[in-house]
Amino acid sequence: MDDTRTTAAGQVARRRVFYIPGYDPVPARRYREMYRREGARQAAISGYALTLSPLDEAGRHGWRVRAEIEGAAVETAVEMLVWADIVKASMAQGVLATYGQLLRTAWIYMGSGALWRLMRLRKGPMLAAFYPVVVLLGQLALALAVGGVLAANLPWGAIPGMAAAILLLQGFRRLDGWFYAHYLMHDYAFTARARGAWPRDLAERMDYFRQRILAALTEDLDEVLVVGHSTGAPVAVSVLAGVLREAPPGGPALSFLTLGQVIPMISFLPAAWQLRDDLACLAASDRLTWVDVTAPGDGASFALCDPVAVSGVAPAGKRGPLVMSAAFRQTLSNAAWRALRWRFFRLHFQYLSAFDRPGDYDYFRITAGPRTLGARYAGRAPSKSRIERAHSRYTSRAA
Repeated sequence: MDDTRTTAAGQVARRRVFYIPGYDPVPARRYREMYRREGARQAAISGYALTLSPLDEAGRHGWRVRAEIEGAAVETAVEMLVWADIVKASMAQGVLATYGQLLRTAWIYMGSGALWRLMRLRKGPMLAAFYPVVVLLGQLALALAVGGVLAANLPWGAIPGMAAAILLLQGFRRLDGWFYAHYLMHDYAFTARARGAWPRDLAERMDYFRQRILAALTEDLDEVLVVGHSTGAPVAVSVLAGVLREAPPGGPALSFLTLGQVIPMISFLPAAWQLRDDLACLAASDRLTWVDVTAPGDGASFALCDPVAVSGVAPAGKRGPLVMSAAFRQTLSNAAWRALRWRFFRLHFQYLSAFDRPGDYDYFRITAGPRTLGARYAGRAPSKSRIERAHSRYTSRAA
């Protein structure tokens, strides 16, 4: 994993970060405020300085960071590659449509055999996948029970019973900010609807992402860093593979950081041939450094699973990714761990947050510090407990 261009052995003075979020309908400003808040906390803990300012680029979403870290001054422009509008559109469905998604998604995962292989790989994310199914079916059962009682005890009971059941299901939908059942169901259904192929609307947006990164590689920068979180990790894999196939030689160091990745949820599906081909492309490339960070404490990610190897597409001479743990139990204080361990959604975002006992993973040093990703982790051994055995039934890389 060699950088193609470095300044004083991997030193960075100017960097551009492209952040690709997961399946998340929230606007880019929420991520900016999280970076500001958590960056300030980490800076106070670790003894460095971060200052944020607007990106001031027409049509772009992001922010600028000026940092004093490890005795060096660094300027970073962070650009959000946004697809929240696509997420919102996919979530704009009625209650009955959500139950239709549940049936279709369950059939795709069970009928393809992907579900059983994913369960053998990691139980945590599969329990997270079962959560919306259990909650939605429980809500449906309760609504039908209430409707049945009313139908049995009221004149013309079928009509008020049906109305009550529908109103109760709609009420659960409005309270989904507490349950997250509809949200998670939409998330799993989004990419599963094409059995692992990229949905057309997202594929078009990914082409734009690719063009933005290619343009940055022509700028006077020391590093271009692409970050993919959660469902954004597989999106970033395919975007970066397209970049590698078109990028001219030379230019800034190209780095790739995947956080809390759920790549097997897509790569194990039968029509995910493009993603599998892109995984193999990145793993074989000497053009970029790829570091994959997960944590066993994050039940929503495929922790310490090498996404290339478990998908069955590891090429000869595989170069990456470097699989390492954020080790939440060691890098968070006992009080912080107790406060977060049952807040599963928040814990899935801990990779983007401050650690009160930071180890060798620090999101803010990586994205705003004075070393490239390759220089920062040069010689770093992968996690001993990583999983590399191929689990996917489908390993084809062509349609």
